[in-house]
Amino acid sequence: MSYIKITALFLAIALTGCSEPTTPASSLENTPGVSLNNLKQHIKTLASDDFEGRGPLTLGEVKTVGYLSEQYQAMGLSGAYQGKYLQPVKMAMLTADQNMQLTMGKLSFIAGKDFTARTKQLQPIIDVRNSDIVFVGYGINAPEYNWNDYANVDVTDKTVIVLVNDPGFATQDDTLFTGNAMTYYGRWTYKYEEAARQGAKAVFIVHETAPAAYPWGVVESSNTGTKYSLMDNNLNASELPIMGWLTLNAAEQVFATANLSYQQLKQHALSKQFQAKELNLKANLAFKNEVSHAKSHNVVAQITGSETPDEYVIISAHWDHFGTKQTDSGPKIYNGAVDNASGTAATLEIARIMSKMHQQKPFKRSILFANFTAEETGLIGSEEFANGNMIATKKMVGLLNIDGMNVLDETDYILQYGSNLSEMEHYLASAAKAQGRVVKMDPRPQNGLFFRSDHFSLAKQGVPSLLFMSLGDTDPDYISHKYHKEADDYSDTWSLAGAKQDIELVIDIARQLANNADWPKWTSESDFKAKRLEDK
Repeated sequence: MSYIKITALFLAIALTGCSEPTTPASSLENTPGVSLNNLKQHIKTLASDDFEGRGPLTLGEVKTVGYLSEQYQAMGLSGAYQGKYLQPVKMAMLTADQNMQLTMGKLSFIAGKDFTARTKQLQPIIDVRNSDIVFVGYGINAPEYNWNDYANVDVTDKTVIVLVNDPGFATQDDTLFTGNAMTYYGRWTYKYEEAARQGAKAVFIVHETAPAAYPWGVVESSNTGTKYSLMDNNLNASELPIMGWLTLNAAEQVFATANLSYQQLKQHALSKQFQAKELNLKANLAFKNEVSHAKSHNVVAQITGSETPDEYVIISAHWDHFGTKQTDSGPKIYNGAVDNASGTAATLEIARIMSKMHQQKPFKRSILFANFTAEETGLIGSEEFANGNMIATKKMVGLLNIDGMNVLDETDYILQYGSNLSEMEHYLASAAKAQGRVVKMDPRPQNGLFFRSDHFSLAKQGVPSLLFMSLGDTDPDYISHKYHKEADDYSDTWSLAGAKQDIELVIDIARQLANNADWPKWTSESDFKAKRLEDK
């Protein structure tokens, strides 16, 4: 029996009954407060070996979504998807055969060592032959910055080579894009999306460690093995046939073969007057693509508003992590205690508290709690939610997304990701001030964290969003030794005072939005703002 069938079987079993929440609502005091015991027990449970690293489409998923559903139901929250707690997320699993070879002109490159390539197209064979190669600089088309690297060039059916990040980072010029802080135009996801809109057959992003913010090893591990994607009714035909990366060394060889200087053209690409450059070389790449289908789940529960129940304040956190990986030394469980059992546990505790508040004095708007699947493999669960098939995005007032909490002691600040993006930032500043805290800007804006968690799926659909994240900010050892590693485990030494602080802050913002008539606006010109204006 396949693991997909096993998952379906155990899911049905897991959801036939519901247990009591960690602290029954009936035992709460009139004034609800954060229970550190609740929080500890939720994190400890979700990050236990018994949950097998919470991998999507595994028995770890069955246990996780079952546990979350039981908790929400016992608190008295209703299921938000057609009266149910589970929103199905149909996914494709794609595994590109790594026995592939890329040629560019007379050069041949080895998969993993020199390049990576994958696809979201649901086809058994991907074959791109004799495709003209074009260098399109940063591959950006940004009208608000008066920038278009695709001006005066037709890349239909061609292979494009693009630079990672954006011109602002390369120059550190605050007047160019947003300087050191990455914009969405710098993210690798955007590079593929724009090239697809332009009709390209293949895209290869040149990897350089500083502008990418991670070494080649991260690129290689992230783009090989089984990947996941949402499915459309046309086998994802609108997606790029080839989504690739090139090492810097490989890129320099390609440009030299074309009698061009990569470094000189990279410098030219910093100008608005840059013109795409044909390399007069052909690219060839073919690989087998194993495709299978499966169904994962978001967990969605709601408190129904008393006056405008069709207007929603969203509080979210992804439930998934990397599951269990088989190694030569045996299985390794990636429990993801901070990332993101802590955030998932926080949504449960916030739901418990706000449910009690609602019993005392009903909120005018509805509050929806969403625990998304497959964040770690590409924001897939939140992308399905953002499609608006369950709730139209124009009905979503704003989103508060938690992705890794401060499990240590209190701080006198709260981190803000992104700057001058939306009026949600005013709510953040006000709630922080009420706690005697200040807002501190993201210390690593060049990493583009605002574009790398589930709230961004909603932001792209016009929903103003805030990200609450503390991955390594109070624990300098976390990023280097625990982040996305086996060592991200629960510890009894955690005070969780910082998590309590941030939970109270999230509740304050959600409470305000659930009781006023405000629709926070985007404050900077962007596709996000344009989408929101379309909705309204």
